[in-house]
Amino acid sequence: MAVKRPNGLVVAIDGPVGAGKSTVAKLVAQRLGYLYVDTGAMYRAVALKALRLRWNLHDPILMASLAQATDIGLQPQTDGSVRVFLDGEDVTESIRTPEVSEASSLVSAHKEVREVLTERQKVMAQLGGVVMEGRDIQTVVAPDAEVKIFLTASLKERARRRWWELQQKGILTSYEEVLAEVLERDRRDSERSVAPLRKAPDAVEIDTTNLTPEEVADRIVTLVRKRLQEPTTRCERKEG
Repeated sequence: MAVKRPNGLVVAIDGPVGAGKSTVAKLVAQRLGYLYVDTGAMYRAVALKALRLRWNLHDPILMASLAQATDIGLQPQTDGSVRVFLDGEDVTESIRTPEVSEASSLVSAHKEVREVLTERQKVMAQLGGVVMEGRDIQTVVAPDAEVKIFLTASLKERARRRWWELQQKGILTSYEEVLAEVLERDRRDSERSVAPLRKAPDAVEIDTTNLTPEEVADRIVTLVRKRLQEPTTRCERKEG
């Protein structure tokens, strides 16, 4: 039975690093007039705070207590993006460094931390009208989402995108280093014991390797509009 939500549907977008989740999710949210929720930013915020405090990233209980005591705000902008606030401080740019990415990968692997943040994310999804992106949205955070998307892309293309993103931010690193980082992130995300990255059985898989973000967003918006017209229909196929 379809879930009745006052503000619209829940669009869940998952996929590995560099698959284009953030860019696509922002476009989809903008076109639908939905709220964009970057769940990964929440783990990054906790990781940034832990780094600043020099706390042990490998201690799950310590990291969970830190997450519990941390105020994380996601403030939508008119251009469809979201500003991220950590205990009232705008850390939107600060959480995107390679150091925080590495720390976030460690912090997010802890079951205790995921339990804290997953509960907050579930609350965000309850009213609908949201596009949520991450690595366990369709399987854990919002398994009842009306539209589930799993984005993929070739390893080389994902590494290239990540490398280009870092270059644009003035972070100089080699493609080879980024490729190694992507491989390690893939391993951690897929092999962790809690909420590993995987495609839900009823999710639509889209290979973004040779598609622009606009083309991917077009496909997802089309699926959402079909779902709005046919509330009991689910898609189970692969695109790309």
